[in-house]
Amino acid sequence: MHALVGYKLEMTFEKNRRFAARLNAFKLGASDYWPRKNTITTVDLLKRAASAGLNATDLNYPDHFLNVSIKDLKQVLNDTGIILNGNAMRYYSDPNFKLGAFTHPDKAIRRLAIEETKKGLDSLAELDGKIMTLWMGQDGMDYSFQADYQCLWDNTIDAMAEVADYIPDIKIGLEYKPNEPRAFSLMPDAATTLLAIKEIGRTNLGVVLDFAHILYADEMPAFAASLVDRHSQILGVHLNDGYGKWDNGLMVGSVHPIQTIELLFELLRLNYDGVIYFDTFPDHSGLDPVSEARTNISTVNRLIDVAKSLLSNKEMAAAIKNQDAPASMEIVQTALSS
Repeated sequence: MHALVGYKLEMTFEKNRRFAARLNAFKLGASDYWPRKNTITTVDLLKRAASAGLNATDLNYPDHFLNVSIKDLKQVLNDTGIILNGNAMRYYSDPNFKLGAFTHPDKAIRRLAIEETKKGLDSLAELDGKIMTLWMGQDGMDYSFQADYQCLWDNTIDAMAEVADYIPDIKIGLEYKPNEPRAFSLMPDAATTLLAIKEIGRTNLGVVLDFAHILYADEMPAFAASLVDRHSQILGVHLNDGYGKWDNGLMVGSVHPIQTIELLFELLRLNYDGVIYFDTFPDHSGLDPVSEARTNISTVNRLIDVAKSLLSNKEMAAAIKNQDAPASMEIVQTALSS
């Protein structure tokens, strides 16, 4: 069964390896890259991203839609050959949502968040995008006795159901994260997110997996992917790395290469054929975003090839079946060195 699944995805992956990255990282060094240009637009960022070899993108709403038309976005996507994967809501752009978007105590603010999300979906539909990512970092709590937990949950479930029903052909991917900016997020891990999806009961809902978020949720990345696929659907994969303490956003495989390979191995088994999004922060440490993106692309291409070789390795299958960790680690190290 595993060999069959691996072969099926191998054919898909070889033709459709699609990579995206944080567009805002390409603002770094703007004065040198765009001399005498006062305003850097989303069109500029997409062109610079394309120069790094990226062939897909996610656009933040509303940030990446300010001072640019849908017509201009369609044109630059066509000119660069970049495929729009989807939009990602950025509630932190509005100070109204500091105390919560879907969970704000003021009903009018909650309604504002829902309507803003619908506008994001409208823009996505105009661009023929298929996936809206919701990272609800503002929805949570910071103190004991700050919130009615049942009320927070109910408001979130109701809001998500309304959003999911707005344009049913667009999939809604929930990206979980343990904390930041709130001390405790309402959707901190895979299990809680899956409980919410089950309660909402909409078939266009799923999960966006972020490697660094998974690490500091104390989860095993490959197991999280397996669990999500079993109970819902994987709608996106954000690759990066970190030390499991917060959202470091380091280059792919720089800290946890083995776990990254296992995640890719599991995604191959599960026949994931979506975009790989590099949610990394070269701009935080002054790295050249183009070089950083190219490194991520070459690293992931290499690690996918390693994962594919492991998928067809009979010795690896036997080691996993027998839970023989020394044997499996030796096989992985051999694959990495070949």
